[in-house]
Amino acid sequence: MQEQKIIIQKENHIATVTISEPKTLNALNSGILQELDATFDALAADKEIRVIILTGADRSFVAGANIGEMSGLNYEEAKAFGAKGASVFRKIETCPQPVIAAVNGFALGGGCELALACDIRIASEKAKFGQPEVGLGITPGFSGTQRLARLIGFAKAKELIFTGKVITAAEALAIGLVNQVVAPESLMEEVQTMAAAIAKQAPIAVQKSKEAINNGWDMDIDKGIDYEVELFARCFETEDQKNGMNAFLKKEKVEFKGK
Repeated sequence: MQEQKIIIQKENHIATVTISEPKTLNALNSGILQELDATFDALAADKEIRVIILTGADRSFVAGANIGEMSGLNYEEAKAFGAKGASVFRKIETCPQPVIAAVNGFALGGGCELALACDIRIASEKAKFGQPEVGLGITPGFSGTQRLARLIGFAKAKELIFTGKVITAAEALAIGLVNQVVAPESLMEEVQTMAAAIAKQAPIAVQKSKEAINNGWDMDIDKGIDYEVELFARCFETEDQKNGMNAFLKKEKVEFKGK
C-alpha cells in the first residue's frame, strides 16, 4: 500500500491538512493531487469542520509540481496533469469552508498556485513565493496565470511570471499576495488564532459570505448585489440567525450550531 502524503488533524471545528513529502520539499505529484482531491471532498462534506488550514511539512509549503514526473510527459499527458491540478485547486477554492494557507517555506510554481487557491494566506518570514515555470520551458499549469493576475493585478503578475522572479514574504505582503507575515515560530499559532476567530462565527453565514465574494467576482455590480441580497435573505431561514440576533438583543453569548 502506498504511503499517504496528506496528514489531517481535526480539533475544535478546525481541520489542519499537512502535505508531507519532505524528500521533495512537498512537490506535487499525481498521487498527492489525488489525495488532496479526496481530502477536500471529505472535508467539504464534514459539517463539524468550519475552517481548514493547509500547510506543508518541514521547511517547505510546496516547492512546486514534481519535475521528475513532468519531464517526460507528452502533450496529452501534460494536458491531463495540468487539468488534474487545476481541478483540485478549483475544488479547494470553492470548498464551502474558508481555507487558510499557512505558508511555512517555499511556495513556488504549483506551491504558489496552491496558496492562491486558498482564501487567506499567512506566511512565515522565511517563506518564498514565485512562478518560475518559464525557466523550465513551460507556463504555470495549475491556474497561476489566472489567479495571480486577479489577486495582484495584471502588470505585477506579468512581471513575476515573465521573469520567474522569486520574492520574499515581505515583498509578497507589499503586493497583496499574502494577508500577513509572521515570525516562523509563531506561524501556526497565528493561523490557528485566525481559524478559531472564524470558527466561532455562524458557519452558514461565513460560507454564504465566501460564496457571495467568490461568485460575485465575475458578475457585473448589479447582479453581484442581487446575488448578495439573495444569500443574505437565506440566512434568515437558519437557526443561527435567530439565535444570534436574540442573543445580541438579550446581551447574551451565543454558540452557533451551523443550522
